[in-house]
Amino acid sequence: MSADLLEPILWAIGMALLAAVLFTGIGLISGTDETAIVAPLALLVILIGVPPAGVIAFFLAAIIAKHISHAVPTTLLGIPGDTTAVPMLREAQLLRSLGVPHIALQKAISGGVIAVIIAIPLSILFALVLTPFAEAIGAAAPWIFIAAAILVAYTSKGKLAAVLALIPFVLIIVGLQAFILEQKDATFTTSFFLGIATGPLIFDLFSALSPTGRRSMAQSGKREFDLAPDVRPAGGAKLPNPFKVLDGQQLAYTSGSAAITSATFVFSPVAMAVLMGEIAGSRIKNGFHRLTTVVSVRNGTTESTYIAETLIPLIAIGLPLSPMAAGPAAPLFNAPPVYTLDAETGETNNLHDLLSTGEFALFSVIAAVIAIVVAYPFVMKNAHRAATWVMRSVSHEAIIAGFVALICVICLYEGGLLALGVTITVGLVGGLFNRMIGMHAGVQFMGYYVAVLTVPAVLAL
Repeated sequence: MSADLLEPILWAIGMALLAAVLFTGIGLISGTDETAIVAPLALLVILIGVPPAGVIAFFLAAIIAKHISHAVPTTLLGIPGDTTAVPMLREAQLLRSLGVPHIALQKAISGGVIAVIIAIPLSILFALVLTPFAEAIGAAAPWIFIAAAILVAYTSKGKLAAVLALIPFVLIIVGLQAFILEQKDATFTTSFFLGIATGPLIFDLFSALSPTGRRSMAQSGKREFDLAPDVRPAGGAKLPNPFKVLDGQQLAYTSGSAAITSATFVFSPVAMAVLMGEIAGSRIKNGFHRLTTVVSVRNGTTESTYIAETLIPLIAIGLPLSPMAAGPAAPLFNAPPVYTLDAETGETNNLHDLLSTGEFALFSVIAAVIAIVVAYPFVMKNAHRAATWVMRSVSHEAIIAGFVALICVICLYEGGLLALGVTITVGLVGGLFNRMIGMHAGVQFMGYYVAVLTVPAVLAL
């Protein structure tokens, strides 16, 4: 092995291990949304100067580990671990009421592991198929973004309302950018990203300052959760094999869903998780088998969509042309001054330009192996103990305060108080749209790229 390759591999191993340990723990905390948590930390990793090999390994290990451990609060506590865990909630609650939450947990995380194994090679293959068309796609990017934004908005909970809300949201971005350029001759891309990513959090913090908002948030007494009994996997200390935890039919449905969602990378991950679960569940008559299959398919889909929607745009195009790429993975495409994306020309200087396809494959495999080795055994053996500790000992207020501090530091570093004001403004508006009409962060990120790519193209006509 050459010295030139050894150093990136060591960076990939180290950063993947860090992400796997960190996000296995974060995934245990309910409500830790991927965009609000993964994107700021990935941005921090980029800004402190971690090499490209470490960045991609950190990001992939983070999402893989989190989508394994997010099944713990979803199945054992009956509360979603994050946004992508919501589609599993109904089936997980039904299995919990049957007294088999441990089965739901094992099926869900095993489905996730199988999907990772399938999604990485297929995503790279699909990226290679698209690569010859990268130049044409890049030239058409301004018009692709507007079409993709409308599609992603319409498939969100907001439907037509989210589509129409793109108009004022895009205009707000355009207006803020024009004002910033006049004052600082800068773009503050990072602050826009953070505002969109943490919009619901910022909106909730403002709501807590309002008497009306506080009344709507008020709770009588302590919030209580019923934790299912601790039932360990069969075989004691022996770690179950994910290929044996799922039966043949579940393996087939999970593998097929992972393959399909690795190709359909322009659709919402949550929407695809719901759709794949419905397709699989509609073909199974036995109630218990249907529930466990849907849980495995849907959690597998959260892994495959996140991997595919990150790797395919990164490898083939270099532009964030997917809800995932425009959301949690946005810093991998555009994190000035380290990674840049020219809004006028579509020229990029990001991981697409800094890593070859072979390097993407190598570092993705490293990240996947480390994340699975860290998260899968831990969740299988310690899920109940970990869930108990989190619910009793971890303060959600402390978690929120920590991320608020991180956001402030990044904004002040980029552009001082003006950048912080941009984040608060965008976050407040975006959080309002998210909470009130279901216009999630993926839609808003697409709206941001419409503002910086499509609007200039339209004005130039």
